[in-house]
Amino acid sequence: MIGSPAGAPRRARTGRGLARGLLEACHPVPGLAVTLVAVALAVGTGLTPGRVALLGAAVFTGQLSIGWSNDWVDAARDRAVGRTDKPVATGAVPPAVIATAASTALVTTIVMSSLLGVIAAAALLIGVAAGWAYNLGLKATVWSGATYLIAFGALPVAPYVASPGQPWPPWWVPVVGALLGFGAHFANVLPDLRADAETGVRGLPHRLGPRTGVIVMAGALAAASVVLGVAPATTSTAFALTVSATGIALAAATTAAAVRAPRGPLAFRLTIGIAVLDVALLITNAM
Repeated sequence: MIGSPAGAPRRARTGRGLARGLLEACHPVPGLAVTLVAVALAVGTGLTPGRVALLGAAVFTGQLSIGWSNDWVDAARDRAVGRTDKPVATGAVPPAVIATAASTALVTTIVMSSLLGVIAAAALLIGVAAGWAYNLGLKATVWSGATYLIAFGALPVAPYVASPGQPWPPWWVPVVGALLGFGAHFANVLPDLRADAETGVRGLPHRLGPRTGVIVMAGALAAASVVLGVAPATTSTAFALTVSATGIALAAATTAAAVRAPRGPLAFRLTIGIAVLDVALLITNAM
């Protein structure tokens, strides 16, 4: 399924250096964050410890496959812009090794997901497929954000349908997941707009530009806050108003910061604050 891209450097580390390169190439921080959110949702929905562990392993290996395939596919592009933080581009990890790692992780997540049941496996593997589709070309199209909408909309469904009886989650769970994923897409891409432009990558955030991109990102996360505030049946009116107002206020502050300094750090940090609030509320409401 995966071969070695032409022109790849042959310089590579061995042993501990190779292991470190693989760790860096798998995008560990976002991968772990997605896995921890999925595990927290699984605990909140009442899955048994064994199935929580299985779901966590399935999500984590899926994230590994996406992260490793991303660095393998982008190796030539990363070398072109001098990315020294990309182990495949620098030659610290050979293309054949990263290809094998991505393929192994993909097979592993398929097997583990299938053990959770057909519907849960479909929810998880739809997200993995969307991640691979993004890496393999959709990242450079106007549809780049659609992959995040699909992947993160499907992910929170899995803990519910993996439960006995396969209950479907409340409607707002996949909606919030999709909105968070859409915001995460912009958060992931905006810092690399210039480097991507040099290699011809023009996804949705690139086409909108840094100022509009930050505003769209904040708007998606604020919308998730509003949904989380008003949708759950157990939410009181005061809590709903507080959560919604907080999300909207942070989005307004983010918009103001983006208009003044679209490439500055303040707008990005404010959107991270909205995202943390939304994730915490999503996990709390699932319990």
